[in-house]
Amino acid sequence: MDHDIVISGGGIAGLTAAAAFAHAGFDVLCVDPAPPVTDAKTEGADLRTTAFLQPARMFLREAGLWPGLAPFATPLEVMRIVDAGGETPEPRVIKDFESQDISDEPFGWNLPNWLLRREMVTDLQKLERVTFRPGTATTSLFTREGEARVGLSDGTRVRCRLVIAADGRNSPMRQAAGIGVKTTRFGQKALAFAVTHPIPHGNVSTEIHRTGGPFTLVPLPDRDGRPCSAIVWMEEGPKAERLFALDDTRFEAEMSERSCHLLGPLTLASRRTLWPIIAQEAERLSGQRLALVAEAAHVVPPIGAQGLNMSLRDMTVLLELANAAPERLGDAAMLDAFERRRMPDIRARVAGITLLNKTSMISAPALRDARAKALDALYTLKPVRKTLMQLGLGAG
Repeated sequence: MDHDIVISGGGIAGLTAAAAFAHAGFDVLCVDPAPPVTDAKTEGADLRTTAFLQPARMFLREAGLWPGLAPFATPLEVMRIVDAGGETPEPRVIKDFESQDISDEPFGWNLPNWLLRREMVTDLQKLERVTFRPGTATTSLFTREGEARVGLSDGTRVRCRLVIAADGRNSPMRQAAGIGVKTTRFGQKALAFAVTHPIPHGNVSTEIHRTGGPFTLVPLPDRDGRPCSAIVWMEEGPKAERLFALDDTRFEAEMSERSCHLLGPLTLASRRTLWPIIAQEAERLSGQRLALVAEAAHVVPPIGAQGLNMSLRDMTVLLELANAAPERLGDAAMLDAFERRRMPDIRARVAGITLLNKTSMISAPALRDARAKALDALYTLKPVRKTLMQLGLGAG
């Protein structure tokens, strides 16, 4: 064999998987068609952020990645849900879900995606068991009972025991294996960017619901002496495109109004990026000698910090199975067990987040009123509130 594992995809999920399996003693090749963009000012930089919830941080520690990330992480102590669905963009219901109700630690820790790639690539370069080849794509997959053969864009072919597809929602490896997907389109797009503001965020992540989708402010470290947050602003596609095209002054006015001025006037601190919003799940999580993880397996709207945290749960299970019987890496029994353990959670979370997103999009006044009452009722019942927070962290 050339390698124990070939990972298709060098995004955050793929880089994390490479480090985790290398630390566990497996020989790993990780490839990606594009070199990672590791500077926020470079064209193509991913300006979104990722909130690593408690179980995800534990996995990053085991993979040896957390020490390099911790100095840049902003803790999330409170998840604030705001309903602003009245006639004017003003808060009607504000509810704080506090981490101290269920844990001595924050819910999670937030980091910019471009910075995650920078630090993870730096760490991978120190690992003898990882070969990282950015600028190289997977082009073909041939499997048999005992091995997989992966064709690469440089004309070579490598043999391995397991292929991990971490190559995105349009996964070439998933397509090569003939695994279909179920896709839900919401007609939404998300604007992602960073802002500064005069009122400190206090390590509170704030999700404001009105129409079109949530407007979420996630804490970042101060920038130039001013409090700073990352924003994901979801809207119906045509409105999102109109907002994206506005000049900075008009855009700042609109986003400040949409934020209900909770942190004061917002000032752009980065360029804007635009992303389509879908929900998607693969029909299967595995094929012969192939495991699907991250967006190759599931895509959800950016609500409740579930996306990448679901991905790290995929890898946690896969790594547990690999460590339990290294000699059976990539065989049918291991991959069947992976599918059985992950598929129920994936289906439940994709369905739940899809429902939450549709609820956040409603525009009819009566339904907006019902949404506000439901939030108030759920929060008031302390056992329900604690259960929802625990489920959000991945319990259950």
